Parts: sequence; structure tokens; C-alpha cells
Amino acid sequence: MTQLKKILVPTDLSGRSRRGLTYAFHMAEAETEFIVLHVADEFQAWALYSDEMAFVSSSAPTWPADRVVQEATLDLNRFLEKHKEDIRRVPTVRRKVILGDVVEKIVDMAREEEVDLIVMSPRPHGTLKRFFLGSVTDRVTRQAPCPVLSICPPQVIRPWRGRRVPLVERILLSSQV
Repeated sequence: MTQLKKILVPTDLSGRSRRGLTYAFHMAEAETEFIVLHVADEFQAWALYSDEMAFVSSSAPTWPADRVVQEATLDLNRFLEKHKEDIRRVPTVRRKVILGDVVEKIVDMAREEEVDLIVMSPRPHGTLKRFFLGSVTDRVTRQAPCPVLSICPPQVIRPWRGRRVPLVERILLSSQV
């Protein structure tokens, strides 16, 4: 196996992306450099200055771009506080917050930094949304210049109780008798 020199870990600051980050830290070797990337969305940063302005103004005022990045940086630092021990074991962990389209920025960062691996944790989406839009992980996987490792939570498999026999099998069993 080739040695991983740079690992890019995009995060949306959710519990699922925490799982991917933990997995990436466990894969790290002595010389591995980490880039933890959070792509901030300016549409999520809309804030009203007061409750009264919601009725006065037809469009909500937005924060300046630098304030959105600052707030997202604070959120990223809070998110990484639970990984202090893992961060200390890795020689270099860089935190980056950028503004823009998620897929485009992740792929651009992977190209610019020449990363060896991208570790992502996909979010579950409905069937229709995935069919029409595709998930972020799917689109990054198609466009990335390096391998993408998708970390999903373990699936709960419920054992079949065997009490109900599907209709097709009942028909086949009754026709054989």
C-alpha cells in the first residue's frame, strides 16, 4: 500500500462527518498531513438584525462574506475540540474554511493540495433527491483527482423471523403438492 502523505477530510460539522474524521485519524501514519475542510454556505448564514425587520423588509439582509467565514471557522474549531487527542498524534492538521459550491470547492482543494485521499461521510438522502441531483459524495467521487473513501455507519440487519412466507413461495409450494 502506498503511503498517504496528505488526506483531505471535508466536513459538514455533523455526527456523520465526525465518524469519517475519526476513521481518517486512525488511518494516519507518522508523516501524514491532514486538511480538514469546511465549505461554508452563504445561504445558511442569512440573519435578521431584529425580529421586527422580518415584517418590514421583503428580503433578509445577509452577513458579509468575511463574517460568514469567521463564524464557520468558529464552528469548525468547536467541532474539532472533541478530537484533540487525535490531532496531537498527527504532525500537521490544517483547517480551512471556504465559501462556495461544496463539490466544486472540495475537488479544487484536492487538486491544489495534491492530496492522496479524500475521506467523506455521505448523508442519507431521499431516493428522488439522489436520483435527480446526486449526493455530494457521488459527485466528488466522479470528479476527484484521487481516490475517495466513503465512510458509512454500520447498517442494522434485522434477522428474518421466518413466520411469513412470501406469496410467490406459497404459490410454488402449493402447486408442488
